[in-house]
Amino acid sequence: MTQSAERPRIRLKPKANARGLRHGFPWVYANDIVTDRRTRKIPAGALAVLEDDKRTPIALVAVNPDSKIMCRVLDRDLDAELDAAWFETRLRHALEMRERLFDAPYYRLIHAEADGFPGVIIDRFGDACVIQPNAAWAEAYLDALTDALVAVTGVTTVLKNASGRTRGLEGLDDENVTLRGTVPDAPLPVPMNGATYMADLTGGQKTGLFYDQRPNHAFAARLVQPDAQVLDVFSHVGGFGLAMLAGGAGQALSVDGSAAALALAAEGAKASGFADKFQTRQGDAFDVLTQLGAEGAQFDVVICDPPAFAPSKQALDAGLRAYERIARLAAPLVKPGGYLGLCSCSHAADLGRFRDASSRGIGRAGRQAQLIHTGFAGPDHPQLPQLAESGYLKAVFYRL
Repeated sequence: MTQSAERPRIRLKPKANARGLRHGFPWVYANDIVTDRRTRKIPAGALAVLEDDKRTPIALVAVNPDSKIMCRVLDRDLDAELDAAWFETRLRHALEMRERLFDAPYYRLIHAEADGFPGVIIDRFGDACVIQPNAAWAEAYLDALTDALVAVTGVTTVLKNASGRTRGLEGLDDENVTLRGTVPDAPLPVPMNGATYMADLTGGQKTGLFYDQRPNHAFAARLVQPDAQVLDVFSHVGGFGLAMLAGGAGQALSVDGSAAALALAAEGAKASGFADKFQTRQGDAFDVLTQLGAEGAQFDVVICDPPAFAPSKQALDAGLRAYERIARLAAPLVKPGGYLGLCSCSHAADLGRFRDASSRGIGRAGRQAQLIHTGFAGPDHPQLPQLAESGYLKAVFYRL
């Protein structure tokens, strides 16, 4: 008897988009599934065979009856076994591309659905990896995933990061765990774009560092001239500010609400040799932008990289107003002929809406603008073409 014959069946309703699933869409929502007592009793993280309304098999899926995304497509092979070989094959496929693109082992190794691991994020920091298993199936197979990760990459430390709203939506715990090795006793230095960033793998945001902005940091660094004054708002651990200093800027001011993040940014500036050119200012970004405007401060380059203001469709209108307000407050701080970079990591705000909100804010500030560049996440954050959410990051750069 085959594996698929022994696995439970999940059947789509007649109006569900079976064609989209056959063409690569990776999610099945609960309201598209015929649910009964049998399907509701399938344990979270268990495997099942997804069928269309005529009972024709479509794919092997992971099930979570407690999630709005009730099924996640794992494999087109209905008999696939999630064993060591399954995990190692996909990890090697992901690693080959990263090693081709990056000279050093500092990158996002697994970007969820786009790398064939629905709901799973793995960031690599040299000999350490941080896993975010944001789906029930990944939690259930975490030991196998960890074993395969060590076997394929040779890393000696693997940490589980359980922060973020997604795990809560999946009914999972929020407990961080050391899966292999020992927890680093200090932030790890990460080289990017000529600067050194300090990644706190246990106490920082998400996995400790945001690799997705790497190409946008590099573009911003091209905008600076020697002695340029730059402002980096929502800077986290130094993001754009350190990259622009590495590009030749004269002074950088980093603004963030987190004292811990700014301390790491200052540590990174010191490690990069920029300590004398780097300043920080802690506070609410909207308040600090307002204060800098009242002070008459101006900069050659201003970058604003806020958290997701529109993390869901319900928050979209309020989020777009916040992006417009950021642009309106930031634009007056840019010297004539200077540059303004605005970023969004909101899934719900597509590029067109975000760009329009940003342009409106600049116009409301009384500034004329040229849109000169649109940036996205780096290639270690590949997009699944069928899943718009995988292309979450947008960055628009203007000359004012």
